[in-house]
Amino acid sequence: QVHLVESGGGLVQPGGSLRLSCAASGSFFDINAMDWYRQAPGKQRELVAHITSGGTTNYADSVEGRFTISLDNAKNTVYLQMNSLKPEDTAVYYCYATVRLSRARTTWGYWGQGTQVTVSS
Repeated sequence: QVHLVESGGGLVQPGGSLRLSCAASGSFFDINAMDWYRQAPGKQRELVAHITSGGTTNYADSVEGRFTISLDNAKNTVYLQMNSLKPEDTAVYYCYATVRLSRARTTWGYWGQGTQVTVSS
């Protein structure tokens, strides 16, 4: 079983910054990739940022240039540095990990519990 614990959410003014963290623990062989998703009230969950274990990244157009995802493979922890925050960034942010449980190619996906980010003056 893989357990993901997110932290770093909170209330911030427009233009401010926050850094989210998500630490993976439990019994797994390795991490293939980790993602940050978000879900605003009344909206579908959307992919915000993606990073592979090799460091390849992708971002949603709405956050490109403002958010930076990074992965510390030694700590099994993914970060999301969020700058120039806007009210429309308000959402619950979820961490998602794609892992291998053994040397086999099969991968499994796990969700974190979510952390609230509110951007408001």
